[in-house]
Amino acid sequence: MYTSGTTGRPKGARMTYQMAVYNAVHCAMTMSITPASKNIVFLPTFHTGGLNVYANPIFHSGGTNVVLREFDPAYFLELLSDKELCITHMFGVPTNFLMMANEPGFDDADLSHIECLGIGGAAAPLALIELFAKKDIKLQQGWGMTETGPLGLMLSPDKALSKIGSSGLPPMYVHLKICDNQDVEVPFGQDGELLIKGPTVLPGYWNREAEHDDFFTSDGWFRTGDVARQDEDGYYYIVDRTKDMYISGGENVYPAEIENVIYQLDGILENAVIGVADEKWGEVGRACVVLKPGANLDENAVIEHCDSQLARFKVPKQVRFVEELPHNATGKVLKHEIPRD
Repeated sequence: MYTSGTTGRPKGARMTYQMAVYNAVHCAMTMSITPASKNIVFLPTFHTGGLNVYANPIFHSGGTNVVLREFDPAYFLELLSDKELCITHMFGVPTNFLMMANEPGFDDADLSHIECLGIGGAAAPLALIELFAKKDIKLQQGWGMTETGPLGLMLSPDKALSKIGSSGLPPMYVHLKICDNQDVEVPFGQDGELLIKGPTVLPGYWNREAEHDDFFTSDGWFRTGDVARQDEDGYYYIVDRTKDMYISGGENVYPAEIENVIYQLDGILENAVIGVADEKWGEVGRACVVLKPGANLDENAVIEHCDSQLARFKVPKQVRFVEELPHNATGKVLKHEIPRD
């Protein structure tokens, strides 16, 4: 199965039956999947988000999958609201939920019958989680990769608000640790690369056997390329992708933090922050912003808001308003396709 390719060219992940079975067990344990579960599938099934969260686990438990040919936010909201159809489970990326929340019927839609709304694939804006929480809908954040089966972390519904921003805890058969660039575990609260080990992790990449040691440690831990930290209760927070990080004036800057702040502004449909070359600072942030119809925001409003919420070196120096951001088939933003000039 090919990876999403959000940071470059997709890689072929070698998948095993063991990975599929353990992932189904993990999903059943953390998402309350039973033979009565009804899951709506709209992410493409050639990606792990469509096939393995939660289509295969639903089949494994004897439940029902409702498969859409494409994602249409209005029709999607209609299906979710249908009490007779009674969808209980679904998984989407933040873009899907942002689009659904902007539908005219969202405020009045009754989604109380849904048991699990999973969100992942990219950093979920805190403002989006809070928006759904106002309707008493708990978006369950999770984390995973094609290479990890995919489920590596899941936040339980009872912690969806008290641990907002967290991707939760690992399921039973997953082992995680956060390390520095010398593969030494860092203390609680410090950022480092997330490493994973267990029966859901791929054995390697197709036709890239010679590069195995680039992706795995000598004792079998897979390097995810994600920066994470743990709080004092052991809950994991995904900070950002290491490849999305840029260095401004010698300081590491993680775009996801800035994007979360920009999402606090009314009128923001979507945004992505990238690092661009700068003669003085090496790199500075550029915010690429898609506005909701009728929104009236300018560059100064975005920068001033960021300046009130962030350290000075994190504030983007440029804001560009665009009609849309590049996405892959699952709806993830492809930052490497955003122009840097």
